[in-house]
Amino acid sequence: MYTIATGRRKAAIARVYLKPGKGKIEVNGKDYKEYFPVKHLINKIEEAFKVTETDGKYDVKVNAVGGGIKGQAEALALGISRALIEIN
Repeated sequence: MYTIATGRRKAAIARVYLKPGKGKIEVNGKDYKEYFPVKHLINKIEEAFKVTETDGKYDVKVNAVGGGIKGQAEALALGISRALIEIN
């Protein structure tokens, strides 16, 4: 069962589907490290899992649209945070 949340930043929107798993994050059909090749954006996305000590416990599927790569990464981070709050 998925937990669904939406993150928005400027013109970017990320629909996040979170479910228990092994830590796989997929953005628009690609691995998130391939979709966001910049290290500080990857850290931004992983931050919510590190803070809540749930790193590697959830699989994430994301549909990201609009804005630039930075806006999409920040929208994704917000969506993940909202999904984790809903679970807890």
